[in-house]
Amino acid sequence: MFRGSIVAIVTPFKNGEVDYDKLSELIEYHIANGTDGIVPVGTTGESPTLSHEEHMKTVEFVIKTVKKRIPVIAGAGSNSTREAIDLTKHAKNVGADAVLSITPYYNKPTQNGLIRHFTSIANAVPIPIVMYNVPGRTGVKLNPDTIAKLSEVKNIVGIKEACGSLEQVCSIISKCDITVLSGDDSLTFPMLAVGGKGIISVAANIIPKEVAALVRLFEEGKLEESREIHYKYWDVFNDLFIETNPIPVKTAMDMMGMLKFDVRSPLCSMVESNREKLRATLTRVGLLK
Repeated sequence: MFRGSIVAIVTPFKNGEVDYDKLSELIEYHIANGTDGIVPVGTTGESPTLSHEEHMKTVEFVIKTVKKRIPVIAGAGSNSTREAIDLTKHAKNVGADAVLSITPYYNKPTQNGLIRHFTSIANAVPIPIVMYNVPGRTGVKLNPDTIAKLSEVKNIVGIKEACGSLEQVCSIISKCDITVLSGDDSLTFPMLAVGGKGIISVAANIIPKEVAALVRLFEEGKLEESREIHYKYWDVFNDLFIETNPIPVKTAMDMMGMLKFDVRSPLCSMVESNREKLRATLTRVGLLK
């Protein structure tokens, strides 16, 4: 279940509301183009500005639309342990295959607090849990020793690692048996080389076939072909973070005719200089004419 290219799918909006017709279209696009799994309402899905009702409705909609064709790993994290448990229970009840659970943000728990948080969720809800380590967003980092301890919990099965550090990944893998998924498209290839199993990808929103191929070719031992994809789209991987995610990826999707750009405040449109840089990159790799 936890391998390959798993898209952190955007949440499309229309007139400020979730556009379920477009979301259904995007899901079918991913399945047709070889995406191995879908994460709805993660950071890329703008979970911070979705209401609880919208969050739950979107998770349920994605699960019903996917119809078990590929795994759905529902975003279900919170900086409140109680709230994270509630979201995780909902995800399990509506048929999610697993949940993605971010480290608590803003309140900055200690490592012991993080152990209590994730253990409480795992003990409360018997569903596979993929932890999400992204200190640049949350202000707190899961250390390798903490991850190793949490890996002993039966249903904590993976981690989306977005610290931007191969040393962190190597330390995790050396200490425990847990599935490590890249949280940075630019580090997918090197993470695979040190033992990662795939990517929860932002770039897959616009190049699903290529991101899936990068991982598949690596798994098949076709390292040169995999490396070629890595370097062809290197600038794309980086430019999708030139401003706060998901602003650049939604801008790219708009440029490519995939959806109309719409984000919720406090997110906003890209500054023109960054927009033109992104456009030039997409043109150079053949995604725009």
